[in-house]
Amino acid sequence: MPEQPAVAPQRPFPQVGDLEVEHRFITVGDLRLHVALCGPPAAEPLLLLHGWPQHWFMWRKVLPELARGRRCIVPDLRGLGWSDAPSLGYRKEQLADDVLGILDALEVERTDLIAHDWGGWVGFLLALRAPERLGRYLALNIPPPWPTQRGRLRALGAAWRLWYQVVIATPGLGIALVGRQRVMARVLRADNVHATTFSDEDLAVFTAALADSQRAAASSRYYREFLMHELPGALAGRYAGVPLTVPTHILFGTGDRAIARSLIDGAQRPGDPLTVEFVADSGHFVAEERPDLVIQRARDFLGV
Repeated sequence: MPEQPAVAPQRPFPQVGDLEVEHRFITVGDLRLHVALCGPPAAEPLLLLHGWPQHWFMWRKVLPELARGRRCIVPDLRGLGWSDAPSLGYRKEQLADDVLGILDALEVERTDLIAHDWGGWVGFLLALRAPERLGRYLALNIPPPWPTQRGRLRALGAAWRLWYQVVIATPGLGIALVGRQRVMARVLRADNVHATTFSDEDLAVFTAALADSQRAAASSRYYREFLMHELPGALAGRYAGVPLTVPTHILFGTGDRAIARSLIDGAQRPGDPLTVEFVADSGHFVAEERPDLVIQRARDFLGV
C-alpha cells in the first residue's frame, strides 16, 4: 500500500511537549489516513486508537512516557482528526479494516494495543478477527461487543444513556451540534471528575477539527451506524460465539456518564483472558484524567 509524505494540513498539528512526533499520511484503499509516530523506530510497536470526539492528540499525556521504549503508532480513525472523511464506511468493522491496512503499510506484523471509546470497540473487533496481530490489549472505558445474557438485560436498563447518540445520529441536527465548538467543549468537560482535565488549549485542538463540516458529518455517521446496525447486532449475539484469545485488561472510570458500569460487569465470559479494573476518580476520559494510572498499567500489563 503506498505511503505518502505528510503535507501541511489546513490545521497545524499540535505539539506534545518536546516529544518528537512524525506525521505521515498512509493510503488504505482509496482513503488517506493520518498517523502520528513517535519513539525509537526499532522498538517494539504500540498501537493507540482514540475515541470520539477526539483524534490522535488524546494521547498527549501518556505518549512521552510510552514512547521512551516503544514505537508508538497513533492514527486518526477515518472521518476524524486529519484523516479523510468519506461519506461511507463508518461501521466499526470497516474501521478495523482501516487499522489493519495501516499496520500492513507500516510492515507491523504484531503489536500491543491501547484503545479508548470507539477506538476501543475497534480494538475488540481486531482481537476477535485478527488475534495474531495483537499481543496484549489495554481497553479504556469501553465494553466488549459481546454482552452476556445478564449484560443484555443491563444494557436495556441503561438504554436511556444513549439519548445523546440519538441526537448526534439525527441527520442535520447532529451535524449542526457537533460543528459548534462551544457545544463540543461542554461535551468534553461534562464527563470529567477533575475540572482541570482539559485546558482551553486542548479543547481548541479537538473542537477545531469537528468544526469542519465533513468531520461533523462523519461523527453523525459513527452513531447512526451504531444505533441502526451495530448495537442490534451485538445485542443479538453477533460476537457471542467468538472466543477472545488476546489477553485484555479493561480500565473503566466509574464517573462515565455515557457508559454504564453495569455493561462492564456483564461482559466477562468464562474462559476469556479478560480482567476489569474500576477507577473511582475518573470519568469517561481516563487517559486524560488518570494518565499516571494508564502509564502504570501499560508498564504492568503490556510491559512498556
